[in-house]
Amino acid sequence: MFKKVVEAKTQQRLSGADRKKLRRNIKDKFPRASDSDLDALLPPKAEITVAKLQNRVHVYSVEGGYPMFFDVDGRGSEIFPSVYALWTIPELLPAFMLKGGEVSPFIIGGADLMFPGIKVPPEGLPSFVAGEPWAVKVPGNPAPIAVGSTTMSSTEALKAGLRGKALRITHYYRDLLWESVEGHPVPNAGFYEDAVFEDPSLLSLPENSDSTEIVGETSIVQPNNTGSIEVDGSLDVNELQADSIRALTIPNDENDTASAITAGVADLKIPDSSPANDPNDQHSLSTADIDLLLDKCLLQALHTTVKDKELPIPGSTLWSNHVLPCRPPGTTLDIKKSSYKKLSKWLHAKSSSGLLSVKEDKYKKEVMLLSVNRKHADYASFKPERRPVEKSEQPSVHSANEVRSSKTLEVAEIYKPSVHVNPIFSSVGADTGKLYSASEAHDIVFEYIEKQNLVKPTNKSIVVLDAILCDALFKGVIKKGTTYPTEIHKKDLGTAFVSRMQPHHVVTRGNESMVRKGGLKPIQLLTERRQGNKKVTKLSGIESFLMDADALASELQKKFACSTTVGELPGKKGHEVLIQGGVIDDLAKHLIEQYGVPKRYIEVLDKTRK
Repeated sequence: MFKKVVEAKTQQRLSGADRKKLRRNIKDKFPRASDSDLDALLPPKAEITVAKLQNRVHVYSVEGGYPMFFDVDGRGSEIFPSVYALWTIPELLPAFMLKGGEVSPFIIGGADLMFPGIKVPPEGLPSFVAGEPWAVKVPGNPAPIAVGSTTMSSTEALKAGLRGKALRITHYYRDLLWESVEGHPVPNAGFYEDAVFEDPSLLSLPENSDSTEIVGETSIVQPNNTGSIEVDGSLDVNELQADSIRALTIPNDENDTASAITAGVADLKIPDSSPANDPNDQHSLSTADIDLLLDKCLLQALHTTVKDKELPIPGSTLWSNHVLPCRPPGTTLDIKKSSYKKLSKWLHAKSSSGLLSVKEDKYKKEVMLLSVNRKHADYASFKPERRPVEKSEQPSVHSANEVRSSKTLEVAEIYKPSVHVNPIFSSVGADTGKLYSASEAHDIVFEYIEKQNLVKPTNKSIVVLDAILCDALFKGVIKKGTTYPTEIHKKDLGTAFVSRMQPHHVVTRGNESMVRKGGLKPIQLLTERRQGNKKVTKLSGIESFLMDADALASELQKKFACSTTVGELPGKKGHEVLIQGGVIDDLAKHLIEQYGVPKRYIEVLDKTRK
């Protein structure tokens, strides 16, 4: 699920209604969670954001914090907690216990969990049904290292002799969802990441292990010469608070290779004494200081990330994608603690000063950023900071490349042998269950002609039809009483042969590919008038071209600065995107240039033109 970098198409705050809906869904999906547990995962006074990825996954996070839940299909039917959430509430999900440390490196490497790797308790295999979310734990540690869904029920598993795949892993420790907040202190939990182990088997500690002594106040983890872990000093676990956390690190031996290092999870709790990671740092700032910090982050964003060609953009996008990433490291930024209290008031204040040009969207009730006055005195006098590019930022470059490649579309027409042409394929030893391109089908029929020596000696451009080839081309086509042809020109043979095969099409976009029977239906663009002489543009048929309706609607909303909605097509499969305004020509151009849709696969109908 999170093995490859996927860039978020949109990221926005949840409204009050959406927040309540998410809380209800989580409560229904995870009955083990109490109200206090939900408050710990989704704090009532914190902002909750949703990042909509290109693969339709929705990631719900605490703003400025950690991803707590993710929705696989974006429809609320497959919601899973993140490892961060499970570290906060360990008993949120039932968990399978691994047999030992030799299994865990494969799980945190992205492999699915098989039944032979599960430790069955003395009372027997717990009851579960197919498609249930379960966590994965290692012996001697309550920290879940992965989460996934069961592939079969417990009854089916027992019938299969506890063989086969038990859990389809969707998220695991150290995957890209985890790494998206790498470097932050771990949220309130009873177990934490604390070391880098050189031996993968040390990921789970033996129950009777005497490698740690927990009796005092402090503990220091060091590697010894044998490659194992020793703990000097002491630690009183009972005196530690769940919200006092610090990640321990072990100095790496420069002579060790990277392949010998595996990330480990242990059950030590260490108080956090680092003031840089204190989430309450902002309480020491006055309202005037926060206002100055807001202005500084805005100017930094306008100089570095906000491009005029991307405007207009919603105010929430400006805040989450541009202003927040420009805040100084180790600090938080909360508009509610400023003198403006609301994002809209702050943007209107900057508009009044002449720095920005904004407009209120009366449909979505959100402020839109229309333009930036780059000749303004504040903009001209500000010198943006040059921040060094870290290695952790490199995946974003690959992510941008993947976004470009994901929009590259390839459409190919392919054909499957039918009952009419199967004898031709069989006679030359070709597979009748395989899909062929038109040129490959031509080669098959001409190979048959060469093998049977059917070329007319007196005219090399004419092929004499034998019984098999004649039936393949004309059986069922020629009317009764009509004489079957005895020969055919070579230039007509390939077309006639392909027309007797079953048409299919394959659509490829990036790493995603789809093969379907029949011809590829084009995208339909329709503009019509509504009440009040208003125009609306309808877009449908995009699913055949591996395009997500929700993501495209959000993109078109920004591009055309208009309202967009997504609805299901009545009586048909698929979705329809409605765009306010007559943008049919610009929309067709956008699909061709940005998504690579061939012009022949776009049908345009403008009912507003006379």
